[in-house]
Amino acid sequence: MKKKVYTAIGLMTGTSMDGVDLSLIKSDGNNEFESILDNYYEFSDEIYENLIKMRERIRSKTDLSKNSKELNKLEREITIFHSKIISEILKQYNNEVDLIGFHGQTIFHNSREKISRQLGDGNLLSQLSRKIVINNFREKDLQNDGQGAPLTPIFHKLISNKIYNDKKINFPINVINIGGITNLTCITNDSNSLGSNLIAYDIGPGNCLIDEWVRKNSKKKFDEKGNIAKSGNVNDLILNQAIDSFSSEKYDKSLDVNDFDLSFVRGLNLEDGCATLTHFTAYLIFKGIENMMKINEKDNGTFLLCGGGRKNDYLINNIEKYISHKNIDLKNIDDYGFDGDFIESQSFGYLAIRSFLGLPISFPDTTRCKTPTVGGNINKNF
Repeated sequence: MKKKVYTAIGLMTGTSMDGVDLSLIKSDGNNEFESILDNYYEFSDEIYENLIKMRERIRSKTDLSKNSKELNKLEREITIFHSKIISEILKQYNNEVDLIGFHGQTIFHNSREKISRQLGDGNLLSQLSRKIVINNFREKDLQNDGQGAPLTPIFHKLISNKIYNDKKINFPINVINIGGITNLTCITNDSNSLGSNLIAYDIGPGNCLIDEWVRKNSKKKFDEKGNIAKSGNVNDLILNQAIDSFSSEKYDKSLDVNDFDLSFVRGLNLEDGCATLTHFTAYLIFKGIENMMKINEKDNGTFLLCGGGRKNDYLINNIEKYISHKNIDLKNIDDYGFDGDFIESQSFGYLAIRSFLGLPISFPDTTRCKTPTVGGNINKNF
């Protein structure tokens, strides 16, 4: 019997904190998927600046409590912003939208303390949009001894199967999402057995260190195409010390921007600091790729890049230099019919459908949870 196909809006705000990615998709929560539209909506300068300042103040569970009033106010502002862009989409799209997957803005994530705080009021958004809203995707995974991240691998599996069927590329297919944090998903074969062919890890920083350095040392928000780093010189002594002091050999913990800091490049100028941080980031991504290949006992594979970091030419070129001795094919996912800017927002539309249907969204080999976990809170307030 054919499963019901749902229409869902997926909403994602990343660690850059500059705006919202919105995707409208159709899926049965299993193997059916269709992308309808993708849009990006930039936050106002006020919301952006308040988010950056707030994240810098939140370093612990205690800080969450201390800043609760300000957090609640900011959460309401963000939720209203989301409701306005949803309203725009609902006016454009004539057919019924069944569900909204509302990731919210991560302000603090600490898997060791089992805390993951995303700003976004699902109940209020349901009231304003008059739609069923699924949010708080990470909590149940954390309660099931998981890391709360990464959550997108089950969607990576879906699109990898489509790429395999349409483009005839061989497994294993690996998806590298370079957002604020870089995560890597390996799909070992085209099996439909739930979670059986899926391995995923957070492997290191993505854009977070580079973006923070650029924000603090210039009037820009990020290093477009890596041009700032390209104009600088790498400080090899600092780079090698940073590599020696940061160990991710186990890859058993999810990562947050607060797991990294800029202290090791303090004193460098804008360009040299950016170059050194970009090389550091590239090296850790390479080590993550190398680790995944060891796990699979494969010395080759296709690695598909998505997320904003794939547009940083200097970063990607340096990853390619590190992997040049490996038989690795590094490609943009855009070359295979998917927009690399919206994989995560599409994911949360898909995860919303799975959550609504009571289907698992995280697995022992993706978040280290005990058993496959159904995540997300369902809000219906209309």
